[in-house]
Order: sequence, then C-alpha cells, then structure tokens
Amino acid sequence: MTGLAHITLSVRDRDASIEFYRSVLGFKEYKTRDGKQWLLTECRHPCGVVLGFIQHKDQFKATFDHRRTGMDHVAFQVGSLGELDYWEDRLTELDIDHSPIVHSDNGSMIQFSDPDGIQLELFCPAELGSDVA
Repeated sequence: MTGLAHITLSVRDRDASIEFYRSVLGFKEYKTRDGKQWLLTECRHPCGVVLGFIQHKDQFKATFDHRRTGMDHVAFQVGSLGELDYWEDRLTELDIDHSPIVHSDNGSMIQFSDPDGIQLELFCPAELGSDVA
C-alpha cells in the first residue's frame, strides 16, 4: 500500500454534510456520482484527504453511534498545538459543540461531531506538540 485513498461516510443528508465539511474544515467538492439508490459526492481537503459522502435512499435515518461495529471516529492531524488552539477558537466561533483540548502522553486533541453525529477529532501528536512552548 502507498497510503489511504479515501474514506466514504454514510450520511442522512449529503448536501448538509458537504456544507458542514466545507464551511467548518475547508473541504472542497470535486466529484459527484449519483445512482438510482444513492447520492455520492467526494470532497478533497487542501492537505490531500478525500472524504466521500453517500446518502442511501433506503437509509434508516438513524444518527451515528460509535459503539456499533464499524468506524469509531475520524481523526485529522494538525501540525502544532498552536493550530489546535486555532481550531478550538474556530469551533467556538462557529457555535459547534466540542470538547476542550485534552492532553495525553500520545498527544493533544479536540473532539466534536458532524451533523450525523459522526465523531471527529483534531489531533496533534505529542512529538509535534513538544516543539510548542
């Protein structure tokens, strides 16, 4: 393997998800392919991460629950503790409910959720955070 190609998230409302990831995290829509039973759009972040958002027409309308088998959360890495501070301020300004910055031996993080309740994390590894006083 040479890397991660993309992650596709099942969502209740594709357009609402695209708007959230665009306005909050800076993703840009670049490819849409709709089928008879689903709506799919892929978005790319300037750092290269590709997220797909698929809305199945026969979905169950339930919100995400990290305790079910499958994905627990998606973590995006930031480059420094200063960037994590920036994101904490940004999430507050956008009135997005989030955890405070939590520090551990592994690194520091902020947790929040998207419109479907999918848990998201902004993470600064300890080795990057140690460069910031």
